[in-house]
Amino acid sequence: MKAHLRVAQKQDCPRLLELIRELAVYERAPQEVTVTLQQFEEAGFGVKPVWKAFVVEVNEFIVGFALYYVRYSTWKGSRLYLEDLIVTEIMRGKGIGKMLFNRMIQEARELGFSGMTWQVLDWNEPAIKFYKKYEAGLEAGWLNASLSTEQILNYPL
Repeated sequence: MKAHLRVAQKQDCPRLLELIRELAVYERAPQEVTVTLQQFEEAGFGVKPVWKAFVVEVNEFIVGFALYYVRYSTWKGSRLYLEDLIVTEIMRGKGIGKMLFNRMIQEARELGFSGMTWQVLDWNEPAIKFYKKYEAGLEAGWLNASLSTEQILNYPL
């Protein structure tokens, strides 16, 4: 198996969305993926791109990707926020995730970030085991909070 890592391009977006949907099924939340292809492409390749990604191809077919954006911490400064690291199920355990994660570390170094952050579900033992190989700190005590588009639009100001 020959795997090739490269920067994601706009034409990759349909396949990236397929992988995102695969991850959502794995994480038991397929209904949560509401972004359209047009929104996804605009956010990555439009006038003001907010994310960058790397893909891994095997036989010219994307089998995984890592997508990040810049997060600013008032305590730590600019940090790479790894939004998703996804490897299609049949390709897990073949070093694809390691290729992608190592590229994220390299990207954080090259861009001078003060660190790298991400989230992992507390029940996702394979992912936790993977990150522990890197001696990653896994924080307890923080709760995720969010407002949906509807909540933002419907809140009386």
